[in-house]
Amino acid sequence: MARTTVLAAAALGGALALTAGIAVPASAHSGRPGHSGHGHGVSYAALGDSYTSGPGIPDQVDANCARSSHNYPSLVAKDQRFAAVKDVSCGGATTAEMWKPQGTNGPQLDALNRGTDLVTLQIGGNDVGFSSIIGTCAVLSATDPTGNPCQKHYNATGSDQLALTIQQTAPKVAAVLRAIHARAPHARVVVVGYPDLLPDNGVGCRPAVPFADKDFGYLKDTEKRLNTMLRQQAGAAHAEYVDTYRPTVGHDMCTAPANRWIEPLVPASPAAPAHPNAKGEKAMAVAVLDRIDPRCRHH
Repeated sequence: MARTTVLAAAALGGALALTAGIAVPASAHSGRPGHSGHGHGVSYAALGDSYTSGPGIPDQVDANCARSSHNYPSLVAKDQRFAAVKDVSCGGATTAEMWKPQGTNGPQLDALNRGTDLVTLQIGGNDVGFSSIIGTCAVLSATDPTGNPCQKHYNATGSDQLALTIQQTAPKVAAVLRAIHARAPHARVVVVGYPDLLPDNGVGCRPAVPFADKDFGYLKDTEKRLNTMLRQQAGAAHAEYVDTYRPTVGHDMCTAPANRWIEPLVPASPAAPAHPNAKGEKAMAVAVLDRIDPRCRHH
């Protein structure tokens, strides 16, 4: 396979390994965002993985978690002028890190208490295995560049293993949402989906993004399946869901650098491979803000 493909896959694996209907309780605080204009007095906690933390985006304020001062929780908090903010998102986090420490980052659920008013949660990508999937598909592309070797690999047993993994991740996300409600019973809970990583029309951009031509559509559909699961789990847990996929269509890793909000496997702007850059974090912030405070438009 091409040396650039090998290097891109290796770089991605290394970066990700390092970073990797509304129902609100009646007792919710009257000052929760979206009901008082701006969040004066509101306590906000952000939980999540590297798509939340913003690895590589200046300025990095936590090396252990690759957390940026310009990730979407920071932008949301700045816009709403919250009284207290706890951003404990951490690159490489899975649902397990909600209950256990990750290096110097404590269990993410420890950021919550009965006084928490707003919680955002973006998790599940590492449970499904974003980094290993991307690395595997990049390597396999050399075996059949115009075909779908990645899809064949994950369907070798007769069933789609990625679809099964997403299905197996659903109860893990449900458990996290139950724990959030238990620790922060008055909080507005918002589940944040993942942005559009690959062209929504399924047309690839090999070799800039080194996947086989017919695997682009398969991987795009897999991400959509993950987001559908997150939406369903949010609804079942009486939480809200923020769609960051539709607002980022047309700004995936195959687009030109000037219009790109998701960096490819060899980033042109400061960000981790296959992750949002500063524009992508801003787009997710806008989606969250439009959900929690729809009277304001932050474009």
